[in-house]
Amino acid sequence: MGMNLMNLMKQVQNVQKKAGAMQEELANLEITGESAGGAVKVTCDGQGKFKSIKISAEAINPENPAAVDSETIEMLEDIISSAMKEANQKASKEMEERMKKITGGINIPGLNFGR
Repeated sequence: MGMNLMNLMKQVQNVQKKAGAMQEELANLEITGESAGGAVKVTCDGQGKFKSIKISAEAINPENPAAVDSETIEMLEDIISSAMKEANQKASKEMEERMKKITGGINIPGLNFGR
């Protein structure tokens, strides 16, 4: 019985290490989605957390893209990025709170959604 428990503990530790490594790997990924033929590009990490947005002048004014200055594009990218990051933070916090209820506050590697 004691040996089985030791084996189980080793397996749990291996799973924890793998889960932690996988979370780190996912956090370092960059995945881009596009719409409007590439006029709007959004990049997230492998955990689905928003990283950035790129908007072309054509997406803002398809009739006359030359009329859209780069400052307007940067301002739109910045305010959209801020809103997306805030939504991600709120979602992560909510997920973390709910996971704490399930796990009784025990930190389980691989289930660290708030990080």
